[in-house]
Amino acid sequence: MRAVFQQELAEVQDRLVEIAELVVRSIRSATQAFNESDVSLAEEVIANDHRIDEATVILDELSIQILARQQPVARDLRIVVTALRVSASLERMGDMAEHIAQLARYRFPDKVVPKSLRSTFAEMGRLDVAIAEKLVELLRTQDIRLADEIRNDDDDIDELHISVFDKVLGETWKGEAVDTVDATLASRYHERFADHAVSIAKKVQYLATGDWAPELTTN
Repeated sequence: MRAVFQQELAEVQDRLVEIAELVVRSIRSATQAFNESDVSLAEEVIANDHRIDEATVILDELSIQILARQQPVARDLRIVVTALRVSASLERMGDMAEHIAQLARYRFPDKVVPKSLRSTFAEMGRLDVAIAEKLVELLRTQDIRLADEIRNDDDDIDELHISVFDKVLGETWKGEAVDTVDATLASRYHERFADHAVSIAKKVQYLATGDWAPELTTN
């Protein structure tokens, strides 16, 4: 029975990695669609979001079955409970990527944001993709150095997020009302995507070291 239990715990980890890989593909395509006004790629992201949702449901059901059958304790219990919380954050990251793609689809054939903000959003997208890729490796290896890198990248995204608000609220902003709304929403989606990754990184760090850091509030 112990061997079966360990196999089930390994499956939980494998499924988390698989979901994270789906999130990488989603955010990579979403940011490309956003920056290049690629409506077909945006629609692909939107259509494929259900794959992340379905994978999350399967993982959650597996975790609940383990809790019911195996009644894990100590670190094994933390692994399963953490998996449930991580899967929820991964699902929200997929939603953020979908929202970014939806903005690209709504504004096609135009680009979502004015030229003055495009380099900022290109960098935010690059950082989000990098964060998602590091998250896959963190979930696979529990190398906590990656958790620190994710937090550093999130700090950079936070600064870019602030710069977007400074731009659209500044006296030199010439965008229309719809430009202001789109830029604000897009910046928020990028920023929340990274925040969820940081939340996951903190949970993995706790599992690996027993050292708990204060949790970010996520929506």
